[in-house]
Amino acid sequence: MPITVQIPTALRRHTAGVGSIACAATNLGELFSVLDEKFPELKPHLRDEAGQVRRFLNIYVNEEDIRFLGGPGYAFQDGDEVLLVPSIAGGAS
Repeated sequence: MPITVQIPTALRRHTAGVGSIACAATNLGELFSVLDEKFPELKPHLRDEAGQVRRFLNIYVNEEDIRFLGGPGYAFQDGDEVLLVPSIAGGAS
């Protein structure tokens, strides 16, 4: 059951520039395990010290916030597109 994971530019410095991958993860926990294995430097940007999704990381499945689909327990479907979006603060003074 392949899904596609889109990695935004802000996180690509931790993936050697890779912008997307296909994998067979069935839920968020499996997806994070796949990403941990492929891109160890990405792990601290996805989960906190307790292993929970970072507070300012938004995860979308087919453009729908995963929190409204059941959260980490959501079961990915064949062909789902997952987008990881870190909140980025900034501005001018």
